[in-house]
Amino acid sequence: MRKLASVGGVAAAIVLLAGLVAGASTPRLRAPERIHVIEHATSDTVTDTGAAGDTGRDLLTSANRVYDPTDTYLAGRDQGDCIRIEPATGKWECRWLTWVGGGAIAVEGPFYDTADSVLAITGGTGRFANARGEMILRSRAGGTEYDFIFLLEP
Repeated sequence: MRKLASVGGVAAAIVLLAGLVAGASTPRLRAPERIHVIEHATSDTVTDTGAAGDTGRDLLTSANRVYDPTDTYLAGRDQGDCIRIEPATGKWECRWLTWVGGGAIAVEGPFYDTADSVLAITGGTGRFANARGEMILRSRAGGTEYDFIFLLEP
């Protein structure tokens, strides 16, 4: 019986050590971080899902490149979708991923045709796997480019 308890204790220690090693080697956000990229909205496409024209439930899809804050160098890409909520106010509800710097950041929240907004960071992958926080979305160049300012918290 004592031998069985020793084997069980050793096995538990090995499992605990393996978990600690795996956790230590997994890239994670370790401190608050601010990431600023500029999206070039070149692929945005609206699909009418009901009545012709701009109506509720229309679908906006995108897959675009994102550039560094100087708008000079390719920094990554994004893809996502939005559903039109209120045509009169220009409101969409969106979700997308932005791949940049060793992982992807997931966001969800409002997007407006003519106004800036703030979206929730809902998680991520790679070094952003434990991310949370907010993303500030600002329109540039008449809505053909956007500032994505990620305020990340671990």
